[in-house]
Amino acid sequence: MKKNILPRDNSLVVLPVLILAIGLFFIYSASWREGMPLDQSLVLRQSLWMLFAVLLTLASLRFHYRLLVEIAWPLYGISLVLLVIVLFMPARLGARRWIDLGFFNFQPSELGKFSTILLLAAWMKENRFEDSTKKKLLTPFLLMAVPTLLVLKEPDLGTALIFVPVLFAMLYVWGFRLKWITLMFLAAVLITPFLFTHLKDYQKSRIEIFLDPSLDPFGAGYTIIQSKIAVGSGGLLGKGFMSGTQTQLQFLPEKHTDFIFAVIGEEGGFLSVLFVLFCYWTIVYKGFRIAQKCNNRFGQLLATGITTLLAFQAIVNMAMTTGLVPVVGMPLLLVSYGGSSLVITMFLIGVLVNIGMHRDPFF
Repeated sequence: MKKNILPRDNSLVVLPVLILAIGLFFIYSASWREGMPLDQSLVLRQSLWMLFAVLLTLASLRFHYRLLVEIAWPLYGISLVLLVIVLFMPARLGARRWIDLGFFNFQPSELGKFSTILLLAAWMKENRFEDSTKKKLLTPFLLMAVPTLLVLKEPDLGTALIFVPVLFAMLYVWGFRLKWITLMFLAAVLITPFLFTHLKDYQKSRIEIFLDPSLDPFGAGYTIIQSKIAVGSGGLLGKGFMSGTQTQLQFLPEKHTDFIFAVIGEEGGFLSVLFVLFCYWTIVYKGFRIAQKCNNRFGQLLATGITTLLAFQAIVNMAMTTGLVPVVGMPLLLVSYGGSSLVITMFLIGVLVNIGMHRDPFF
């Protein structure tokens, strides 16, 4: 009798696919041009990536997640090598984030996020918090710091910042007391003014424009102003598919990637935004429930890291789009156009489902 590879609760498979479908509709709206050939359509490319990502997710359910421990260090090493290689690639839009493979552009930072979470979970599994010396307690910070600094060098501030909450969440599950994490957070806040002086000019500009977009309404502040107009003008039901003025009249930059949430708000309205939020909330809720119920130390840590990553990346993008945080250049999970992010995100969700399917003795 053939074993069923699908979990009993299919919501963690169905909801991401539903979000992907929503993304395709709004990518089409955001990127449509009259007379565009089909082979140049972003929707066609994204659909192919979507198909590959779904197949990869189903494939990830066929093996036991504990086997990932064996590839933690090699994958981490490969990720670091790729993060170094990408620094020598030609700059695009002032950053070096992609390796051109001919048929698609690969973003090593996406693989770096997964490999870092995987290695942290594997290392914490082998090293009990209670038995760790003060020097050993620094190891998780060093493992996280190397890819973070390489990503900052690209530069990609948004992706680099995501590593921080992921590390703290995993440290808490590993055994760090909440008060220690709070003290580290306060220390980080205190040194923020010092770090600000070491930011690049464009990064400083983003923070200043975040505080007051009117400082440069036709330059650095233009995108966030147009994004807020788009979201606010959608009302309850939206202006309708392919009927958003900010989107269709090309007022909104990066509308098929980092600012696609503004397209959803303008054309789909508040109800569409609420539905997308509900889908993300359900995925994150179920992810943390899987981590809570997992009897395996490695699975518990891995599920915590993955779910925290998914939660914060979605939150930061939506907050960025609505002007609640500075613009940091981060795609909306499963919705924004882009193959690397889509494939890695779906694989992460597949691993999360895999953890939920197994009940192992705690060790």
